[in-house]
Amino acid sequence: MIPKGLGGVWAPAITPFRQNLSPDPERFVRHARWLLANGCSGLAAFGTNSEANSLSVEERMSLLEFLVANGVSPAALMPGTGCCALTDSVRLTAHAVGLGCAGVLMLPPFYYKGVSEEGLFRSFSEIVERVGDARLRLYLYHIPPVAQVAISIPLIERLLKRYPQTVAGIKDSSGDWNNTKSLLDAFANTGFDVFAGSEVFLLANMRHGGVGCISATANVNPAAIHRVFENWREPDAGRMQERIAATRAVVQKYPMIPALKAIVARASADPEWATVRPPLVELTAGQCESLAAELNAHGFTLVT
Repeated sequence: MIPKGLGGVWAPAITPFRQNLSPDPERFVRHARWLLANGCSGLAAFGTNSEANSLSVEERMSLLEFLVANGVSPAALMPGTGCCALTDSVRLTAHAVGLGCAGVLMLPPFYYKGVSEEGLFRSFSEIVERVGDARLRLYLYHIPPVAQVAISIPLIERLLKRYPQTVAGIKDSSGDWNNTKSLLDAFANTGFDVFAGSEVFLLANMRHGGVGCISATANVNPAAIHRVFENWREPDAGRMQERIAATRAVVQKYPMIPALKAIVARASADPEWATVRPPLVELTAGQCESLAAELNAHGFTLVT
């Protein structure tokens, strides 16, 4: 039986593409191994910063299988499986569970806006019932700035009441500490895992009973973020927190996914890493130089 609780620093691993825009599984595995060797507890593959919604169901399944076949433990994987289509979510979730993944990270169905709590409850419920596997550990993905569909505390309470052994936690990417704190106040002592969606809130999250963060910039700064997670009770935790927040502040001045890929491309001397799928576009040469200069000024150097 997979344990219910997870924690630590998880990266929504960026997805490498070849010049023809096809996914590059070999680069993906190398990046995954590097992340796990440098401070990440696990990988939330096919999250927002993985360009998940630019990938087909088949591409996601194939890449996940490639990770596992090439030595990435499924116990360190929490793939994103939430789609607009119910049947796609079911297929991806069942596939992840079948591979033995530690959990799945699930967006609400996000195309229709203003949907009711009842509609969202039915959607999550249908997925759980159709997968029908006691090994499923479901982590809700609350990201209203992007999805524009919120996951409320009353909805979580309903899901926990119906599926107490399945609904395991949430990633809060609201960007609002007050929202994260309200989740912690409601659920921190219940075994329901609350991950901050950014390392900016990591120290506060840990101090209020959270379990870690699932953060875009863990793709490039995993060791420093992990040090905050490991040492959050120490007197200098605040100083460490300030440093990782400062690095995040530089990166998020730019479009996040192209910026992360630009950092990896520069550090690895592999320009193909910068490739993104349309409608995203790569950083300009000027943006790349500006980003590198700002990171250098903050003492940040990525070594891959």
